[in-house]
Order: sequence, then C-alpha cells, then structure tokens
Amino acid sequence: MKKPYWQGVFPAITTQLNQNGSLDLEATARHADRLIRSRVTGIIFLGSLGENQSLMPDEKRRVIEAMVEAVDGRVPVLSGVAEASTSEACRYARDCERRGADGLMLMPPMIYKSLDPRETIAHFRAVARATGLPIMIYNNPISYGHDITPELFAEMADQKNFVALKESSGNTRRITDIARILGDRYALFTGVDDLVLECAVLGIDGWVAGSGIAFPEENEYFWELTRRGEWNKARELYRWFTPLLHLDTHPKFVQYIKLAVQECGLGAEWVRAPRLPLIGDERKQILKIIRLAIKKRPKVPCETSEPLA
Repeated sequence: MKKPYWQGVFPAITTQLNQNGSLDLEATARHADRLIRSRVTGIIFLGSLGENQSLMPDEKRRVIEAMVEAVDGRVPVLSGVAEASTSEACRYARDCERRGADGLMLMPPMIYKSLDPRETIAHFRAVARATGLPIMIYNNPISYGHDITPELFAEMADQKNFVALKESSGNTRRITDIARILGDRYALFTGVDDLVLECAVLGIDGWVAGSGIAFPEENEYFWELTRRGEWNKARELYRWFTPLLHLDTHPKFVQYIKLAVQECGLGAEWVRAPRLPLIGDERKQILKIIRLAIKKRPKVPCETSEPLA
C-alpha cells in the first residue's frame, strides 16, 4: 500500500487515561470517532503524543486491539513502535499485525542516542523483516537524537514495506531534498505542526497532526485548502491556528495538547507519570492560548461525510 492510501491527515491521537493513570479505552475510542467524522484518512495510536514509552507492553496491545475494533475499518489504524530494543520492537510489530493494525509508525531505537546510522538502519530493517505491515519511518532528530538524512532514506529504499516518511527534523529543506533524491518512492508526511503550511507549499502527501486533534474540523479544512492551492485562505486560517500549533513543538506537548483536548470537550488532561498535569502560571498561560483560540475560532465548513466545498 502506498498512494492513495498514504495521504491526507493522519492525526497522532492521545491515549486517554483516567485520573489514576489507568487506560480509558472508551474515551480514546470516542475521540477517534470524532476524528474519523472530521474526515481524517488514518489515525496513529501510541505515538509520542500517545505516551507510548510510558505504557506497559500489555497496555499497548490492549489499546491497539480495542482501537482496531472501535475504528472498524473506517480508516487505517497505525501504531507507533518505540520499543527500546530491536527484539522487543520486532515482537510488538508482529503483535500489532496479529491484532489487525493496518500499519506502523516506526521510531528509532531509544535505548541510547546513537551517533552511528548503521545501527539505526539495522534496527529499522529488522523490524520491517518481522512484519508484513506497511511502515512509516519517523525522523525526529531533535527529540530522538537520530537523524535519518535523505541519503539514508535512499539506502533503505529497497525495503518494500517502508512506504512513508514522517519528516520532523524542523528543516524544511529536507522536503525538497527528499523529493529530489527519491522522487515519489515514499509518501512524504510532515510531523511538525507549525511548519505544515511551509511544507505543503514545497510538496507533501500528508500530515501527522498533533494540536489539531483538539480542533478536528478546522484542521481538516486547513489541509483541504492546501490541497486545492487556496493559499490566501490557508494562510489566513494558519495565522489563527499557529499559537495552537506551537503547542506541539514544546517538551510538554503531551500535557499542552491534552489540555486543549479537554477544553474542547474531546477528552481529559490526565497523563501517565512521570508526566504530571500542568499547574500554576504555566497552566494559566497555556489555557489563555487555548481559550483565545476557541473564542476566535473561525467558521469553517463542518460537513463530515461530503467533500469540503
């Protein structure tokens, strides 16, 4: 599976939790349903925003099994793969396939920040060989300390189930370099919310959205504007959206976005320790950003079953 399967908005959804830190699968399913009704084209569970690394192995498997059932084939279900060791990542990939997931978003090995790309490539290839599922490779050197350059993507291009790239280096030059070196070998997604307009101008296939999970209709309408080349309208909406999109590029992005989800009535702010909910002046400042955006929320087409006009 490549294009047209790998295009459009694939939001990275939060894993909803109860106040005691336990899984709230029903709340996660309700949020997924709302995103589907806003016409996203896929959903990524258990990414970094989904607190993958804070969940126990059995919890992650429960999430995927429950979400495959809840989504019920309406859009592709992807799971993040962020296990510390290669063997565990291979095991988790196989378990996702058995539980009915449609694809994987593969992060680099996080047991340490390798300076040797040979190790990163070996990890990716081992996981790809362990499953028949299509895989989106996630490049985020700022957070994970592994930089997968366009040349390294080219080196892995012979692995058939590597079908998409999530480019989150923060360097928009990479969009053009990947297209120049690799053509359309991979479907190309951006994962940096507050660079999505810039990346769309340069040419991408999709967007792994973060902050927009709290504002699904506005998020989808913005994306549709970029697809139609309506840049003036897209730019105007982007200026409203940008303070929210900045929330996705802070170390506390999970707390910030979960708070936005709560303010919009789509979930709760509870996070898994060692993360803690926001307090004090920081909480007030983030709430101010979110509530101002809600107050100035633009009117956008909100049809959930027909193409946006």
